Amino acid sequence: MYDRVSTADQNSSNQIREVEAAGFSVSQRRVVTESISGSIAASERPQFVWLLDRLEPGDVFIVTKLDRLGRNAMDVCKTVERLAADGIRVHCLALGGVDLTSAAGKITMSVLSAVAEFELDLLIERIQAGIAPAQAEDKELGRPPALSKVQQAEATQRHQAGASVAQVDSPSC
Repeated sequence: MYDRVSTADQNSSNQIREVEAAGFSVSQRRVVTESISGSIAASERPQFVWLLDRLEPGDVFIVTKLDRLGRNAMDVCKTVERLAADGIRVHCLALGGVDLTSAAGKITMSVLSAVAEFELDLLIERIQAGIAPAQAEDKELGRPPALSKVQQAEATQRHQAGASVAQVDSPSC
């Protein structure tokens, strides 16, 4: 069982109780707990990688919710596909305990991926819709500059006079 919480002050015992309540008997030595953000790709999480190295074909990988695997649908799909390729079944309790490597699980993952892709496309459309009017009004886009025009000119002048970038970054008093 992979048991992930986002911060060290969170408790993962509720995830273990959920798995047991679903009828799975999981030995404590088979529970891997990790305190790390779900925004970190599964392949970059130390405890997750450690667990992957120990799983064997026929094992059942259990998570309470898909967001325990990751927040990014593409990362979750890649993880499930890797596990399936290694002969490991993936059960997600929040999806009715469906084995994500089964036919029903694959269609579930396909739908979730399609929805995630759709949401990403909508986000891009909204961003572009917001940028177009700003560009039409000749507004400056992006983050406001950290330096005023006078400070920018002074920094450029100091750099051209031979000051290093580190020296230019230091404010002149």
